Amino acid sequence: MVRMMSESTEKMIKSLKPDLSHLKGVRVIAAMSGGVDSSVVAALLKEAGADVLGVFLNVWEYRREDVAGQGSCCSLDDAYDARRVCDQVGIPFYNMDMRENFRRDVIDPFIADYESGRTPNPCERCNRFVKFGALLDAADKLEADYVATGHYVQRKDDASGVHIYKGNDDKKDQSYFLATTSREQVKRILFPVGHLQKDGTRILAQHYNLLTAHKHESQDICFIPAGDRISFLKQEGAEAGFRAGDIVDRAGVILGRHEGIAHYTLGQRKGLGLPNGPWHVVELDGVTARVVVAPPEDALIHEVVVADVAWLRDVNADECITAKVRYQMKPAACELQRKDDDVHIVFHRPQKPTAPGQVAAFYVDEELLGGGIVSEVVR
Repeated sequence: MVRMMSESTEKMIKSLKPDLSHLKGVRVIAAMSGGVDSSVVAALLKEAGADVLGVFLNVWEYRREDVAGQGSCCSLDDAYDARRVCDQVGIPFYNMDMRENFRRDVIDPFIADYESGRTPNPCERCNRFVKFGALLDAADKLEADYVATGHYVQRKDDASGVHIYKGNDDKKDQSYFLATTSREQVKRILFPVGHLQKDGTRILAQHYNLLTAHKHESQDICFIPAGDRISFLKQEGAEAGFRAGDIVDRAGVILGRHEGIAHYTLGQRKGLGLPNGPWHVVELDGVTARVVVAPPEDALIHEVVVADVAWLRDVNADECITAKVRYQMKPAACELQRKDDDVHIVFHRPQKPTAPGQVAAFYVDEELLGGGIVSEVVR
């Protein structure tokens, strides 16, 4: 039940709601995570008159002690919250068992990357292969036209097609994680809260009296809710990532020893314990078990090779392109050079290092052009 409001409050609430009137009578799957964002998405769609189906993806077996007090995504408690929100909103609830897919497409590559010296981005793989892949398959089976998620990105359509822009909340913008989404996928994905600040989403959740309105937000990798990556990798048997080896500089001079490359990420500068620093990790070799370090000025990168590239639209020759190769990075001016199936990002100015396995996202101003996976850092 919606609360009674003053005129000023009603005006503010109205300003927060997107225009979803075109979805009246249209079947839409609301991707339910058990969090506040997806809960508001479901409420907005229902109020707009859409034929809404709530779908929760069961991707991983969580121990209750792992998620207690941590905030989680897709745990049993989240499934329970998602079901109760669907009951609140008045829409059907479906629980899809995606554990096998998640293991194959997210967990196993995550482990393999850390064993080989890459730094994976499991959220990107989950979006590409599990969330959007599985949910769009479910949409076909359930005869739904769209899938709606709580991602903080914006979709704008015009005569030339679908365009994806950054979310209005800079701190929550998730366009980076959607850089490898295909054109065919985005045609059927809606982002009803992408224009909002997070505070605005919570205001709407309170307006709809949703039980998730004040729910704690997950900050860690969903299958490692306590943030202990090392314990998880050991538990999963990532033995190759924990072979002892040398820490060397670029000339091969041994500076120290380590207990496994899985303890390190490219660009890392803290916790190295090396003399004559500061040092940055610039290479992780899964074959020789070497950690290569360099001084800060030598750790900067100019060029990155990107594989598995997906384009959301064609690039015009006169457009100024920026790219980011880390989530927290501000997009930097660059040139994109296509070579066979890969794209080389050549930055106009040196950037802090990234790692193979990370996402590279391409932009023109606020618009996401596409992206891929970093396969090599050229130095």
